[in-house]
Order: sequence, then C-alpha cells, then structure tokens
Amino acid sequence: MEENLDKNSEKISGMFDSIASNYDWINHGMSLGIDRLWRRRFIRTLARSLSVATPSVLDLACGTGDLTKAMAQRRWQVTGLDISAEMMEVGKAKCAGLSPAPVFVLGSAEAIPFPDASFDAVTIAFGLRNFDHRPQCLAEIRRVLKPGGQLAVLEFAEPRNRFWRAIYLLYFKHAMRLVGKAVGSGPAYGYLVESVLAFPRYEALCAEFTAAGFASARYDSYSGGIACGYSASK
Repeated sequence: MEENLDKNSEKISGMFDSIASNYDWINHGMSLGIDRLWRRRFIRTLARSLSVATPSVLDLACGTGDLTKAMAQRRWQVTGLDISAEMMEVGKAKCAGLSPAPVFVLGSAEAIPFPDASFDAVTIAFGLRNFDHRPQCLAEIRRVLKPGGQLAVLEFAEPRNRFWRAIYLLYFKHAMRLVGKAVGSGPAYGYLVESVLAFPRYEALCAEFTAAGFASARYDSYSGGIACGYSASK
C-alpha cells in the first residue's frame, strides 16, 4: 500500500543524493534504453498540446536532467526543480553548453518557489510517485500553470495483459533489487520497486488530476503498459 511508504522529503532527497552517480547508467541499462524512446514520445505529445512555439516549462523532480535537457534542446525555456542537490549537479553537467541553458532550482513540489501562472507546462518524469502530500503538490502545480497550461506526467505503470504483466513484474522486482545490492544501494532500489507497484495508475491517477481541478485528464500507454504518459490542462 502506498501509505506504508515513507516519503519524508529529507529521506527521499538523501536517498537520491546517494544514488546520483549511478542513477543514469542503471536506469538506462535496466530499461534497455527504452526510457529514451519514452521521453521522445512524451515530449512530442506535449509539443502538440502547447499553443506556443517556445514554451516556458517547469520540469518538476527533474533529477539528473534527462527530460530537462531534451526539452531545452528544442529551445524551450526550461526550469528544473528537485529536492536532491546531487541529482541536479549531474543534470547541470549534462546540460552544460545548451542555449538557452536550463535553470536548476533546489526546491519542493509542495511549495513551488514561483509566482502564480508562471509556466505554459509542468512536466514530471518518473517522480510524481515520490511526492509525499500529492494533493498539495497538484494544487501547487495548478497554481503555477498559466490558464490553459498543460500538466504532463511520465510514470511507470503495470501492464494489464496478464502474461506481459507476469514477465514484467518478474524482471522488474528481482532485477532492480539485485542491481541495487550490486552497487551498494539495495534499500534505495527496493524503495523504487515498492513505490512503482503501490502508485495509482491509468484511470485512478487521472481521477486524482480531475479532483485537483484539472480538465481533460487522459493517459497514453507506452510499451504495453510498462509506462504511461498522462496529461491534463488547467
């Protein structure tokens, strides 16, 4: 159950600080590089929903900046925000030399440090499940979006097909924990597994967006349901 997971912000930031140096290569390796394709598809979908060519985007839980960088390469005005300073240091190095360069800010989604109606879009890639007080975070996201602005979330899900789900869960549960132990971060990767399995998905997550005041909540399944792209508008 999700309520049994400890999502205290200090604990979460410390956990991600501890795995920052290994995070990218483990994630890309575990997904066999498919996560890169998910991000490209996610950004293309978001681009079609935006009414401006060079949008201002807040990339929440930006981590090591994969999504931040990909959006900045489109010459979008991107701000990355995360509670892990070490993860963002990796992101800053990754984005060095880009123009316009993304801005990285240390902060929490529970109290986003920007005025009302600041952004055309807010994105979250594989981070929403780590937010502790999610209704409060969604209210903050809605506050900083401009009228008509887009919330776009990329998150792990779980295949609905029983055969595909069984294969996926066998790989995901065991391989992730084994890799975590191999790099000396067993508890962190154990948490990542549990957070994915406990997180609401599909219609349940869309219902949360609707309850938070967003409109037109929908989802798009990726790779047979391993991940999902979600969107909603202010």
